[in-house]
Amino acid sequence: MSILVDKNTKLVVQGITGREGAFHATRNKAYGTNVVAGVTPGKAGQDVEGIPVFNTVRDAVEETGANTAMVFVPPRFATDALYEAIESGVDLIICITEGIPAHDMMQVYTHLRRGNQTLIGPNCPGIISPGRASVGIMPTQVFNPGRVGLVSRSGTLTYQISKELAALGIGQSSVVGIGGDPVVGSSFIDIVTRFDADPETDLIVMVGEIGGNEEEKAAEFIAANVSTPVVSYIAGFQAPPGKQMGHAGAIITGSSGTAQGKKEALEAKGVRVGTNPTEVAELAQQALAAQ
Repeated sequence: MSILVDKNTKLVVQGITGREGAFHATRNKAYGTNVVAGVTPGKAGQDVEGIPVFNTVRDAVEETGANTAMVFVPPRFATDALYEAIESGVDLIICITEGIPAHDMMQVYTHLRRGNQTLIGPNCPGIISPGRASVGIMPTQVFNPGRVGLVSRSGTLTYQISKELAALGIGQSSVVGIGGDPVVGSSFIDIVTRFDADPETDLIVMVGEIGGNEEEKAAEFIAANVSTPVVSYIAGFQAPPGKQMGHAGAIITGSSGTAQGKKEALEAKGVRVGTNPTEVAELAQQALAAQ
C-alpha cells in the first residue's frame, strides 16, 4: 500500500507547456504515473507528448476525471493556480513552485481548510510511491518499493537518506516532501498520521531541519497518538543563529528552532535521532529488525 499517490492517481499538470512543467510531466508519465492532462490558459487543443492540454483545470477534470493536480506555475501566478486547483475539486494538489509569498500562502491555507482536500508544498519535490506513481521532481532511481514511509522538509536530504536506506536493502512505501517554506499545506503531523494508518508502512522516517517548531509539535503528537515506530534526522547542527540556510523556513531565531533543541525534543518522546543520513538508515534498520 502507499499514501496519497498510487496506481489510481490521475494527474493534471498546471503549466505543462513550460520547460520545467513539460520535462517533469513526461518524466512522471515515463515512470508509470497516469498523467491524463495538462493546463495552460489559451493553449487548449495542443498536447505535450500525447498529454492533452486544456485551458482550465475544471475542463481537464471534467474531461479526464483527474483527481490530482501538480503546479508548475511561476510564483506570481501560482496562487491563482492553487485556487483554481482547489475549486476544480481534485483530491490532492502538489505545488512544486518556490518563491510564493508567505502571506499569499496563508490565504490559500485558510481557504483550503474549509474543505477536505490535501495540499503538499509549495517549494517541495513532490511525492513518490515507488513502483506505483511519482508526482514531482524526485530522482526516481534512488527509490525502491518497501515498507518505510519517509516525510521530509528537505528535497536533497530525502534523496540521500533514501539512497542510504537502499544500500541496506530497505525500500519505501511512499516518500513525501512537504516543503521548506514557513507556510505549507501539510505538516509532519498530517503525513505521519497517514503513514501510521497505512498497514504496509512498518516504520516512519522524519527528516526535519532548523527553524520553526514543526518537529517539536510532531514529537508531542507522535508520543500521544502514533503506534508506528519513528526515527528522525535534523539538518542544520552547524547553522549559525539568525542566518537563513536554504529554505525560507530554515532560520534560527534566538534559541528557538535549533537542531539540538529539536533533537532533544524528539528523543524525549522516544524518537531516535541520527546525526547524519548514514546513521539514520542504520537506526531504521535496527528499528525494523526489532519488530
